[in-house]
Amino acid sequence: MEILTMTLIDLEQMKDILYSDFDNFWSYNVLKQELENPNTTYIIAKENNEVVGFAGISTCLDEATLNNIVVKKSCRGRGIGSELLESLIDLCVDLHMKSLTLEVDTENEPAINLYKKFGFKNLGTRKKYYNNTRDAFIMTKYDF
Repeated sequence: MEILTMTLIDLEQMKDILYSDFDNFWSYNVLKQELENPNTTYIIAKENNEVVGFAGISTCLDEATLNNIVVKKSCRGRGIGSELLESLIDLCVDLHMKSLTLEVDTENEPAINLYKKFGFKNLGTRKKYYNNTRDAFIMTKYDF
């Protein structure tokens, strides 16, 4: 598997399968804006020249926010999310970030376990964060 910086060309190649093969809450237009933003960095995981996952961070001064980690539905459970997260943490080290913060659905056990495995700590809960119905944990990693 290769981890590479995501480009607009990669996004164009994913355009037709973004909703069906990944998750439907990251639209093409939102991702395009993210890629054009100088304060965000997105990476992709590729196997056999096929995008099997992507992830991104936003940075402000010395703090980073994890925007998303998305693995192709047919490829989940194979460690791709871990590789993407590890690459983002390495990027935070390279950028001299002091923290990496994220929100995760309180019911998303696989994601919560992934973040705990990488040393993220639960700092609290955002009530009704997702669609004004589901809560999110706020998790942060400080020790890079």
